[in-house]
Amino acid sequence: MIKCARPKLPFLKTLLLLAASSLTITSFAQTSTTPPPVNAAPVTAVRPVFEAATVKLNKSGSSGSHSSFAPGRFTFTNVLLKNFMHYSAYGVPEPRILGGPKWLDSERFDIEAKVDSSVIDQMRTLSPEQGKLQRQAMFQQLLADRFKLAVHWETRELPVYALVVAKNGPKLHVSTKSDDGTSAGPGLFTADGITLTEMAQSLTQELATELGRVVIDKTGIAGRYDVTLKWTPDTSGAPADNGTENSSNPSIFTAMQEQLGLKLESAKGPVQVLVIDHVEMPSEN
Repeated sequence: MIKCARPKLPFLKTLLLLAASSLTITSFAQTSTTPPPVNAAPVTAVRPVFEAATVKLNKSGSSGSHSSFAPGRFTFTNVLLKNFMHYSAYGVPEPRILGGPKWLDSERFDIEAKVDSSVIDQMRTLSPEQGKLQRQAMFQQLLADRFKLAVHWETRELPVYALVVAKNGPKLHVSTKSDDGTSAGPGLFTADGITLTEMAQSLTQELATELGRVVIDKTGIAGRYDVTLKWTPDTSGAPADNGTENSSNPSIFTAMQEQLGLKLESAKGPVQVLVIDHVEMPSEN
């Protein structure tokens, strides 16, 4: 089971925990950047980069991938580029990464990046959110350098899931806990002290592969709740569209209605997507 604090991605939580803040997040000059948040710290001329990085094509034929982290060193083994973009560089689920050549869905890479000790010291002055954005900027720069990656953001009208109240009304437990966070694993999603808007965002991120769509809160329900959702994961590789089931166990669509009194309805809505303008197979190094 993978745990993460609201609303962080589970993979990113395993990255270095780098704390609080005088070094500011840079403006990311590449087209391959996420617009900085409105309340981001002022821009500086300093942009830390990896001291050294290697990228190699993984020819093992394995479908599994993993990552490991030691102080100042990030190692990714047998990863798809879109998966790396999702978890490490942009924080956007793969269904919202559009365009690019077919090899993005087949070729796998070993990526290792090392951070200079002075950069580690600088990043220790960052807040957790600034640290996450700075790491993403560094991974974005790595992709621009080694894969010649260029992207841009667009808002498109795409199929989404609207989170709405089911026919018999909500079955929600008001939270009395002082802490909040989410936990996700195959067939299990739990959260403490979460709003339904935050729950929709977490479902979008945590269940990107299974749902394949952005989830938008349309319940109109305020407040914070403790949530436990259990279902049988869909292993077919194709997101269900109508909540039908292939076994006696509940799908996530049925479980949502039975356990939470909520429903995922197919709809269309504005979705921010990352569009790949250019990418090249890296040279061996």
